[in-house]
Amino acid sequence: MSGASIAGDATAQIASPLMAGGSVAANAPADLHVPGQLSQDGAAAADPSTPSPRTAQGKYEHLIPLQRRYAELAPHDPDRRWRREQLISGYLPVAEHIARRFAGRGEPLDDLVQVATVGLINAVDRFEPARGSKFLSFAVPTITGEVRRYFRDHGWSTRVPRRLKDLNLAIRSTLGELSQQLGRAPRPSEIADRLGVPVSEVIEALQAGKAYRGSSLDDMLGCREGSATLGEFVSALDAQLARIDHRETLRPVLAELTPRDRTILILRFFHQLTQAQIAARVGISQMHVSRVLRRTLTLLRNSISSSE
Repeated sequence: MSGASIAGDATAQIASPLMAGGSVAANAPADLHVPGQLSQDGAAAADPSTPSPRTAQGKYEHLIPLQRRYAELAPHDPDRRWRREQLISGYLPVAEHIARRFAGRGEPLDDLVQVATVGLINAVDRFEPARGSKFLSFAVPTITGEVRRYFRDHGWSTRVPRRLKDLNLAIRSTLGELSQQLGRAPRPSEIADRLGVPVSEVIEALQAGKAYRGSSLDDMLGCREGSATLGEFVSALDAQLARIDHRETLRPVLAELTPRDRTILILRFFHQLTQAQIAARVGISQMHVSRVLRRTLTLLRNSISSSE
């Protein structure tokens, strides 16, 4: 994701400290927590022990009056743009802190920071102080949701339909509950009954879940010393593929040969018979077989040369 993807007039002010990896991280509130467990689609599981975002509100008390004033200004007020930039810059450590909580899960940190910044901009634009809630209570779920959507849409190594992604997430959410109730891993039919979907769709979604992250060819297939890598078991490139063009070029030429000439060619180069053996089988002289082979091979060579 490029810096141009960050909407609004605060782009230049926001993008430069993010890409530079400068002092923003150092200013991130240490006691602001977001859920740490991330599923395959980027969904963070709730952690009851995680403190509320309100514990970090004190670090941003100075921005509350600015937030209220920004909400009171008319959309075309010239002062509104400046205040919006100040709010985004002031709350920027929150976005970077949330992005860092999702780091190490297969996506570049710079991309996650910019996605989180987009969520912060949306939160600043949509927040209404008149409703009585604190800004961080609104911004943290908004930013986290933006990052989760990014993982859902861009975190898969293979393009999978949205329908299967959502169903795969619902299946994983159901697996734990069903496993506890049944005392074993649930069958696809049992998952389908719980979710109210056909069994075929459950199986399809489970198979699609394997496409979230591809396996490296350098992955070891065992933990013992001397274990082979996955790449060693992948078939090599078929040498016959390099001959496909020649075969397709020669196919119409061979079809134009007389049955006798084609038979002589097959007996010589596919059955490995000598010219004397071919002559005895076809019923012509060895000299005639030699002339037929020479004429046929010249025709085939000229056909290949003209097609290149």
